[in-house]
Amino acid sequence: MRQCEQTGVVTLERVCARLGYPKTIRVDQGSEFVSRDLDLWAYAKGVTLDFSRPGKPTDNAFIEAFNGRFRCECLNTHWFLTLADAAEKMEVWLRYYNEDRPHGAIGNKPPILLQNPGGAPSPPS
Repeated sequence: MRQCEQTGVVTLERVCARLGYPKTIRVDQGSEFVSRDLDLWAYAKGVTLDFSRPGKPTDNAFIEAFNGRFRCECLNTHWFLTLADAAEKMEVWLRYYNEDRPHGAIGNKPPILLQNPGGAPSPPS
């Protein structure tokens, strides 16, 4: 199993164990999603992998918008000295994105308010 595939399945398992398993996960044709390990995990958990059409990123506009923001606001603004440094900086940005950063699509509020109306921060990972 390649490291990114293993990390993806481990991360999905951790998140789904806490929040529940979705019926469907919308994915593109990227190598991180076209893997035997992810396919086996999804099958075992009863999750359908819904693949976008090859070469049609607009099929998944939400993740494409997120990827652009992630690239612009996080990846392009930091130097990553080690994998641990990268993981820490990305975790800090992700918490900011979900817990502090206003999102226009939801009334200029951070997404944490949708899940937790009190706005309490998520527990440390």
